[in-house]
Amino acid sequence: MASISLFEASISLFCFLVFCYFLNKKHSCYLRIKKSFQSYPWNWPVLGMLPAVLMRLSQIDDIIWVLEKNNLTFIFRGPWFTRLHGLITVDPANIHHILSSSFSNYIKGPKFKEYFDVFGDGIFNADAELWKNLRMSSQTVLNHQGFQNLSMSVTTSKLRDVLLPLFSRLSEDGTVVDLQDVFRRLMFDISLVTITGSDPQSLSIEMPEVEFAKAFDDAGEAILFRHIIPRFLWELQKRMGLGKEKKLTEAGSTFDRICTRYIFAKREEKRSTENDHDHSNGESEDLLTSHIKLDTSKYQLLNPSDDKFLRDTILTFIFAGRDSTSSALTWFFGLLSRNPHVEAKIRQEINTNIPIAGTSQERPWSAIDDKVFLNKLVYLHGALYETMRLYPPVPFERKSPIKSDVLPSGHKIDANSHVIIPIYALGRMRSVWGEDAWEFKPERWISETGGLRHEPSSKFLVFNSGPRTCLGKHIAMTAMKTVVVEILQNYDIKLVKGHKIEPKPRLILHMKHGLRVTLTKRCSA
Repeated sequence: MASISLFEASISLFCFLVFCYFLNKKHSCYLRIKKSFQSYPWNWPVLGMLPAVLMRLSQIDDIIWVLEKNNLTFIFRGPWFTRLHGLITVDPANIHHILSSSFSNYIKGPKFKEYFDVFGDGIFNADAELWKNLRMSSQTVLNHQGFQNLSMSVTTSKLRDVLLPLFSRLSEDGTVVDLQDVFRRLMFDISLVTITGSDPQSLSIEMPEVEFAKAFDDAGEAILFRHIIPRFLWELQKRMGLGKEKKLTEAGSTFDRICTRYIFAKREEKRSTENDHDHSNGESEDLLTSHIKLDTSKYQLLNPSDDKFLRDTILTFIFAGRDSTSSALTWFFGLLSRNPHVEAKIRQEINTNIPIAGTSQERPWSAIDDKVFLNKLVYLHGALYETMRLYPPVPFERKSPIKSDVLPSGHKIDANSHVIIPIYALGRMRSVWGEDAWEFKPERWISETGGLRHEPSSKFLVFNSGPRTCLGKHIAMTAMKTVVVEILQNYDIKLVKGHKIEPKPRLILHMKHGLRVTLTKRCSA
């Protein structure tokens, strides 16, 4: 156990340092990188690469040079006595092999589930047949027109009834706004309503602390902590009820208590309407209701009468719906503040294709009308994709092979070893994206005919790839476009002078200092 813990600490440190490099460095220093890299040993006797990684805490430039020098794939070798190593790759051919063509051999694995144990047996943690059952059931629910209509209805209602009035008051007062906090609250409220039917109303002028939301934050901090320190340390904290593990235990208790309340209320609601045939077609049903009504003959490993199954489902979808979408929106508006020419193009596209908010013309939002209006916003779509290429909400992917394998790059992988795909690094690789890989260029997503350019998911990994491709991709993109349109049609956003924008290494890529802006209401045309 101790040797495995040391390896995990080593590999986590390496991944963390790769990530940190991209946060702080530019890409015009290869000669200095090479000199620094050669100035002291990289692979040490007995201790392997761990000492070199620790020494390079302040010289992270070496890491990117290693990835480039090794053709996008690098083997991290821990101390010899561990007999363990890991592989870090941003090679699209390897990524396709791992996530698609050899999908059945690369699983999340029991170690992953241990790290994320507070989320139970949801689709996020699951493998094998349980994952297949969860995948099929979730796909049925998310693809249902009624659920998509509900998602659009809740999103637009929250924007017009809560967000825009809030912005109006804040702009009148000249109040500085943290858009990151706003978007996290907005997406938390939208997620809770579409998942459970209950509105926590965390987005308001008071910006109240919501116990359920705080539990997600505390859980995320503790899980990250588990990735960084040796296993025996966090296991000791867990046994003794100390530090981050204490907060994780408390978060788990909060999850149990609040989800139990939601599930009980939903079962009572179902009983009161079970004879009402108007509710039998699943039209506009929230996700929890749909899962309670699951046909068990189709999903034999799922038990909708089991409250734990429903609890794990609620947590999984809140985690996915709240954090990833709010992260992408935050970085999008952060990048707009630095690229006014992109903002101007997006505004022009919106004004050309969608009636201006505040006019007498009613805009008929729905999942169907989305195809008419939002799908015309190709440049906006490209700008959102470009944002997530540079700042992916989930910055790295982790897999473990069941059996030993050989990657297309020729690297051999041992069974039960660790494979890390640093998605953040992938988006900045010149050999993958071209010499302008570090630049924010929505145009790279626009084809010669003016349509959206397709890139393989093994290259653009934001929505995962292969059988685990994100089921909520369309819903997430629709929600983000809707939020952007409403805000840009109604407000000018200006970054607070001197505010520093930089990422905060976490399981979800947030901004370290938030996104502090001022708002100015736009006049209707």
